[in-house]
Amino acid sequence: MYSMNRRLIYENPLASEADISDFIMEGSASVYFADGRMRMKNNLSADLGQKSNFVFWCPEEFPSEIEITWKFRPIEEPGLCILFFSAKGINGEDLFDPVLAPRDGQYDLYHSGDINAYHVSYFRRKWENERNFHTCNLRKSKGFHLVTQGADPIPDCADAKEYYELRLTKYNGLIEFAVDGLTVFSWQDDGSEYGPVLGGGKIGFRQMAPLVGEYSDLKVYELE
Repeated sequence: MYSMNRRLIYENPLASEADISDFIMEGSASVYFADGRMRMKNNLSADLGQKSNFVFWCPEEFPSEIEITWKFRPIEEPGLCILFFSAKGINGEDLFDPVLAPRDGQYDLYHSGDINAYHVSYFRRKWENERNFHTCNLRKSKGFHLVTQGADPIPDCADAKEYYELRLTKYNGLIEFAVDGLTVFSWQDDGSEYGPVLGGGKIGFRQMAPLVGEYSDLKVYELE
């Protein structure tokens, strides 16, 4: 990653209902707090497939060159976690512009609908092949393009520690993801193969049922 300055522009402990009062839920989920940390769990049965999943959006609009950090711990598995970032309408609309089609947590609405975003999937324990071979994947949408992946260092719930420090950095099209300071992947978006480099936008947390995940200490830095 380039040498750069960073400036804290958003900080949220995710420690109480007040901290998420303006967050936006798409899909059906319970958001509650344990020991000062946010936990999320789907309300619908995993037997419903994609209809049981959800996305929880931070309402802030963030610039293009950013670093996002948060703490994560898996509480119950199976399931899968995703962070969306640089999310906007495909024509540059605000993510919640009413001209965009309604979204309810079903995955195809996010990767092949009328929004653009990058998203990193981590703690992938949903399907048998993911439970046997753990990876973190980076995709660029619209289009569901798998652009890079790396080995996931987070163990299963039974062996997980109190929390893991996750960091997502995007600067001049270079995207890096790290867990506890260990770089999992690094990918340069050249702005041609899968369309232009995406700019600023919103970030959101997604979970696949029946995972229970714990989150805290969300911070966003602008990079210069």
